[in-house]
Amino acid sequence: MTVDGAVVTLGDKADPERARVEIDGLPLPVNPALVYYLVAKPVGVISTRDDTHDRQTVIDLVPAAPRVYPVGRLDADSEGLIILTNDGDLTLRLTHPRHQFPKTYVALAVGDVTEQSVRRLTAGIDLEDGPARARSARVIDRSHQHTLVEIVMTEGRNREVRRMLHALGHPVERLVRTAIGSLRDQRLSPGTWRKLEVDEVRTLYQAASLPWQDDTPEEGPST
Repeated sequence: MTVDGAVVTLGDKADPERARVEIDGLPLPVNPALVYYLVAKPVGVISTRDDTHDRQTVIDLVPAAPRVYPVGRLDADSEGLIILTNDGDLTLRLTHPRHQFPKTYVALAVGDVTEQSVRRLTAGIDLEDGPARARSARVIDRSHQHTLVEIVMTEGRNREVRRMLHALGHPVERLVRTAIGSLRDQRLSPGTWRKLEVDEVRTLYQAASLPWQDDTPEEGPST
């Protein structure tokens, strides 16, 4: 472990609001002004900071202070994992299309999704706002009337997974985001949340190739 570039030993102290603390070259989010919540968004909850129609948002599910923002979006009809934070630099890295950060979804689709259709998901499908392509897709279960499909996406366009499957003739009855990068948590029930562990935040930083920034954002995420 280093503090401001110097190796430290047991008993050394550091100012958590000013010091640059690293383990194995990766920063630790020791600044108490930075918070990271993992939320299991229920169906019907809006994944924005504010809503003009006075609907419940993901912000209502976590403590009111400090002020945080959702990292990306899930449409109101979908459910699953979403990160809320006031770390604007990490938010930008995880949401900007050029960084290709993966999110995993499980869709309950109507009908028999064939292997040919699965290949089309990864080859690309033309939608009204341009082509869309899954990084990977696979069938994980089937019944007489439905197919359970796991899809990994690196874009965050509006209702993209639903529209892709609908274009193949398979409307989605339920859509759950099950992972954000390697971050998963099957123990969280809809409407609950927890703080991310230090190692989880470090993993997100590493995946985003993000260097430590000394300045702590006080307002919204960077755009």
